[in-house]
Amino acid sequence: MKKFQIALLCLITGMTTLSTGAQTVDEIIGKYITALGGKEKLLSLNTVKMTGSLNAMGNEVGIVITRKHLVGSRADITIQETENYQIVTPEKGWAFMPIQGMSAPTEMPEQQFKSLQTQLDIQSPFLNYKEKGNAVEFLGTEKSDSIVCNKIKLVYRNGITTVFFISTSGNRIVKTTGKRTINGAEMDIETSYSNYKQNADGYWFAYSISSNVQGDTNLDRIETNVAVEDNIFKVN
Repeated sequence: MKKFQIALLCLITGMTTLSTGAQTVDEIIGKYITALGGKEKLLSLNTVKMTGSLNAMGNEVGIVITRKHLVGSRADITIQETENYQIVTPEKGWAFMPIQGMSAPTEMPEQQFKSLQTQLDIQSPFLNYKEKGNAVEFLGTEKSDSIVCNKIKLVYRNGITTVFFISTSGNRIVKTTGKRTINGAEMDIETSYSNYKQNADGYWFAYSISSNVQGDTNLDRIETNVAVEDNIFKVN
């Protein structure tokens, strides 16, 4: 069950230093933003609700992830007839996992919270990254499953570091890598993204996500700019 907990924790995952010129990384980011629909389109994204399933450790788990930009993120997980959830806000994170014997919500350890805190920016951490206090670095090109990618290291304002592999052809995120502290141990996390589609509102998302510790997540429906009450990010 600890391995399953690790899988869920991973799900729910101003200066620029360059070696090849000040414009290189900004050009790559600009193409990536354009591929997502452009700056104005992303700035209009306020909420997202993703419904699907996670296959981890042989368990098929129903999952609903609801996020409100810079306000909160909530993952509701249904497994073995138990209702579990994780909540992250700008200030704190909590987990309530009856499947693991929890009888009350528990505050997340700091490093886990900081890692999940990065998910609150649903408009993309690359959008206006300098104003957000994020830093980026171009690491050159590298193939990921035969796809040539630009590698960009992003250091979030809270210190969390993630390396993004962005395809040179489609300008989509193909993979991310990073180190995360889970259950007191530092782990190398690698996540792959595929099956990109536009939803009904014209926003692009990866509907298939695979992680070396998380397993495979398949999203059936992604709704955007739906009404989301702030109270769902409060601990029951």
